[in-house]
Amino acid sequence: MANEITILWQLEPSVPFTCADATGIEKGTLVKITDPFTVAATAADHDAVIGVTTEEKIANDGKVKVPVCMRAICKGTAGTAGVTEGAAIDSDASTSAVNKLADAAVNAENIIGRSFETAAATETFLFLLYPYGSNLA
Repeated sequence: MANEITILWQLEPSVPFTCADATGIEKGTLVKITDPFTVAATAADHDAVIGVTTEEKIANDGKVKVPVCMRAICKGTAGTAGVTEGAAIDSDASTSAVNKLADAAVNAENIIGRSFETAAATETFLFLLYPYGSNLA
């Protein structure tokens, strides 16, 4: 998979989330939370990302759980706008490929984590995976 997230140091155990049997999700994919306690691959900017898959989920394999890491130090790929060291980061799916990251906008509601390095478009960088949401509106 292009632009997968690589987990370098996992800071807590993975959590088994529900996913559809017919769904295929590759290892290292950013996943968003849906109801109830279910995940799906992110596909848009500002999705409510909950973490990164730590195993591949093969479509129609009979499994309905996929392990998700919610806290880790990871390597990711910067999207079109790049990322800045120390900045909160968000998904950048609208102007880049899915799984690329960019600096979060001021007052962003769904933060994926914090960048440890500055990186231009398509460069890899280290970041803290620590998804959280803010209710700003």
